[in-house]
Amino acid sequence: MKETRWHVLPDAQAVADTVANRIGELAQTAIGKQGRFRIVLAGGTTPERVYARLAGHDTAWEAWHIFFGDERCLPPDHPQRNSVMARRAWLDHVSIPARQVHDIPAELGPEAAARAYGKVVAPALPFDLVLLGMGEDGHTASLFPGQRHDTGQLVVPVFGAPKPPPERVSLGQDALNDSLAVFVMITGAAKRQAVQQWREGADLPIAAIHGRNGSDIYLDAAAYP
Repeated sequence: MKETRWHVLPDAQAVADTVANRIGELAQTAIGKQGRFRIVLAGGTTPERVYARLAGHDTAWEAWHIFFGDERCLPPDHPQRNSVMARRAWLDHVSIPARQVHDIPAELGPEAAARAYGKVVAPALPFDLVLLGMGEDGHTASLFPGQRHDTGQLVVPVFGAPKPPPERVSLGQDALNDSLAVFVMITGAAKRQAVQQWREGADLPIAAIHGRNGSDIYLDAAAYP
């Protein structure tokens, strides 16, 4: 059983500051050891705060390789895409080479995009860090409660998502777990019930993601039951 480490912080800004600093430390260590840092990004308002903090960091950006945990099947420039948010908050402000930012081609539709992105993900494993959020229902990336996916697929097509848009693409459980570190960021009272269910052992998608070395959960006080 992989360890789940809970870190409760005063508020959402403290979560963002702490996670951004931890990412910077991990990146420095990985680049020092292997000359590169492979990170999977999450969508949502809490990760966006982290990305805004990262934009001000001083690091060897040329060694960073960016991947995405999930994406909505929308046009490439749609404001609701995770890749657009990450660029606006962070990536457009730093010097990571464009060829090292790997967007999910979700505009192709769930199945074609999953096949294409699987070929990008496979040679990148293991990731150095996977960033995740959690929804009020316990979903993470675009893995929702009650949905089943082929566990052999690194990237899965998602249909009928309970949140719009219904068509999405997501890294599967195996790909998300093939990471040296996993950070989950949770803020706000609306998430408290799902956190409590997770801690009580409920079968939630987020509970199945632990990486190779366990997971670190960063919550604000409002989200902690």
